Amino acid sequence: MVRIYGIPNCDTVKKARTWLELHNVAYEFVDFKKTPPREAELERWKGAFGGWPVNRQGQTFRKHKAEFEALEESEVVNFLSAHASMIKRPVVEHDGKVVAFGFDEAGLGRLRGA
Repeated sequence: MVRIYGIPNCDTVKKARTWLELHNVAYEFVDFKKTPPREAELERWKGAFGGWPVNRQGQTFRKHKAEFEALEESEVVNFLSAHASMIKRPVVEHDGKVVAFGFDEAGLGRLRGA
């Protein structure tokens, strides 16, 4: 199963969803606004990303940068769940394994036939 996590009005999410649809890849969309990421997801993404999957170029990060950088490691999961717009998106998974952060055509290309 292909699952894409993000925010519906995000341009990068729209681009990835359009790519999946054009290539006939069935997927489930998980809206961060309706279903904030859970600890297990964030930990899995952290492992795949090589650190917390934060979009440091985004508006939400810039708004909360000082607060985020002052967090203890144990506080990050709750903070990111509450501020999911800070997460690099979309996060695309296939069978529970991350294949792409953001729009990554090479990563998405591995999903053909999924």
